[in-house]
Amino acid sequence: MRLIRYILSIMLIVAGVATTMPGVAADNKTTAKANWERGIKAYNTKDYATAVEAFESVVDHDYDSADVYYNLGNAYFKLGQQSVAGNGRQFANGELGRAILSYERALKLNPGMDDAEYNLSHAKEFTNDTEAVPESFVVRLWHSIASFMSTNAWAALSLLMLFATIVLVLIFLLHHSTAVRKTSFFVALGTTLLFVLATLLSLTQLTAYTDNHRAVVMALDTTPVHASPDSGSKIIRQPSQGVTVTIERSQDEWTEIRFSDGEKGWIRTANIEII
Repeated sequence: MRLIRYILSIMLIVAGVATTMPGVAADNKTTAKANWERGIKAYNTKDYATAVEAFESVVDHDYDSADVYYNLGNAYFKLGQQSVAGNGRQFANGELGRAILSYERALKLNPGMDDAEYNLSHAKEFTNDTEAVPESFVVRLWHSIASFMSTNAWAALSLLMLFATIVLVLIFLLHHSTAVRKTSFFVALGTTLLFVLATLLSLTQLTAYTDNHRAVVMALDTTPVHASPDSGSKIIRQPSQGVTVTIERSQDEWTEIRFSDGEKGWIRTANIEII
C-alpha cells in the first residue's frame, strides 16, 4: 500500500510539473519580449546601461538569438565609449571584451550576419590582438560559401538533392527511352555532387556552431599569459580585453590558449569566456 501511495505521489508531482511548464515558458517569453522592447527603446535614447541590462535579461530567459547578441554587443560597445566621461578611459569596465564576445556569439548563430561581422572587425581595432596566421584561399572560399546559409538550410538542400537523386536513379532503371535514361543518369551525377557538397557545408556550419574551443579574454585592461600554469612563471604576453583565443587544454584553474599568430601560453581560466 505504501508503495502504491508513493508511486501515485510521484505521478502527481510529474503531472504538476508538466502542467506548470507551459505556463513558465509563456511567462519567460512574455518577459523576454518586454525586455527586448525595453532594450531597443533604451538604446535609441542612448541609455546604454539599461539596454545592456535588458538584452542580458533576454538571454537569461533563454531567448538568445543572433539579433539579441548583436544588439547586446552594440550596447556594450557604446556603454564602453560613454565611460570616458567617468574615468577618462574607454571600456574601463571591460565593456570591449563583452561587446566582442557578443558579436562572436551572434556570428556563431548566424555566420552570414554582415553587420555583426563589420562591428566585430571595428571593435577588434581597439584590442592589441596580433595578425592571424593567414588561411589559404581555398579554406577562406569554403567558409565564405558555407556562411551563405545556416546548418539547417544546407541540410535541407542536402536532403532535397538526395531525394532528387533517388528519383532520377529510378527513372534511369525503369524508363524505356534511351534518351531519357541518359539524361536522368547525367543529371543524377550532378544532384549527387550537390548532395555531397551540401552535406559537407552543413557539417562545416554545424562544427562552427558546436565549437567550444574559442574564447575571448575578459579583463578591465590587460591580463598576463604565462609560460606555464604558475603565476610565478615568465609572463610571455599581456593580451587586452577582447582578444580572441583558441583553447588547447585546462589544468586546475589554468587554461592553455593559442593566439591567432600561433603562440601559446597559460592564462587563468577566470579571465576568459567561451564563445
